[in-house]
Amino acid sequence: MKAQKMNIKEIMKRIPHRYPFLLVDRVLAYEKEKWIKAIKNVTMNEQFFQGHFPGEPIMPGVLIIEALAQ
Repeated sequence: MKAQKMNIKEIMKRIPHRYPFLLVDRVLAYEKEKWIKAIKNVTMNEQFFQGHFPGEPIMPGVLIIEALAQ
């Protein structure tokens, strides 16, 4: 089977998550029930960077795991 792509509209049809907890921006390729390669664009403007950690911002581990689960 050929690998497929998904844009944000297609992703939103498949999972219930919405802003600010929709942590997938685009699916580059996938084979149903086998594998997936996706992107979450992260910038310094993300709200969680404001307090995690001041002076050395990192994406919280629980959000990384949530992004992987999505």
